[in-house]
Amino acid sequence: MTIVVTAPTGQIGGQVVKDLLAADASVRVVVRDPARLTPEVAERVEVVRGSHGDPDVAQKAFAGADAVFWLVPPNQQAASVDDAYSGFARPVLGALRDAGRVVAVSALGRGTAVAGQAGYVTASLAMDDLIAATGVPYRALTAPSFMENTLRQLDSITEHGVFRGPNLPDNPAPIVATRDIAAVAARLLRDDAWTGFAEVPVLGPEDLTYDQLAAIMSEVLGRPVRYEQQVPGTSDAAMIQGRIDMALAKNNGLDHGVRRTPENSTPTTFRQFCLERMTHNGA
Repeated sequence: MTIVVTAPTGQIGGQVVKDLLAADASVRVVVRDPARLTPEVAERVEVVRGSHGDPDVAQKAFAGADAVFWLVPPNQQAASVDDAYSGFARPVLGALRDAGRVVAVSALGRGTAVAGQAGYVTASLAMDDLIAATGVPYRALTAPSFMENTLRQLDSITEHGVFRGPNLPDNPAPIVATRDIAAVAARLLRDDAWTGFAEVPVLGPEDLTYDQLAAIMSEVLGRPVRYEQQVPGTSDAAMIQGRIDMALAKNNGLDHGVRRTPENSTPTTFRQFCLERMTHNGA
């Protein structure tokens, strides 16, 4: 079984590669700069150089594959959120259609009242529909906000005891560690029994408010940490506005459309994440 991983040097793709190699899977990666692969990974994978949004590269990379892990790379210069997602995928739909099975990272929100005005999420769901329409067996891993997003403000958190964002401070919502998304992806990529299209929610272990995130960070770091909401405005930049629209939709219930179950609750707690990533002993 040959499994192709796109974006293999990224936050999620890199962990998918490690999980697959740990299971002795045969892995092929699509990467713009092979030098970014660690030596341990590079010596164990087949490398196709280029962008998986390029039809020629995708045709070469996906040929003969049993499964593909699909992840759209960030593009802050895109003309629209739809261009960043569906626009990236559309030229390679033919290659994806023949790729065996496809597992992708997507977002929660389908079926909620605000899903159509949710920026990045709206665009991601539209891309899911585009890929699913090819008929390839497809699993969209629908995720809430990532725990790793807090690390963007780690200096402010550790030095000033504050982190900020547009989210309501008292709105409980799921939050997930990217390694748990990668683990679910690796399991599905290795499982050849599923067919059709389905969303697979990955919700983390519990719903937390941003005030509760701050309280957990305070306990782990041993110093006060508080959350400050910054009410977002508007932006002329399409991708910035897309992020604002997503945040506003989350404040209005975007992440609350899926009932939590043991099957969609993943194991890494935010406390565990902070202990590993925000302390001197963390990664």
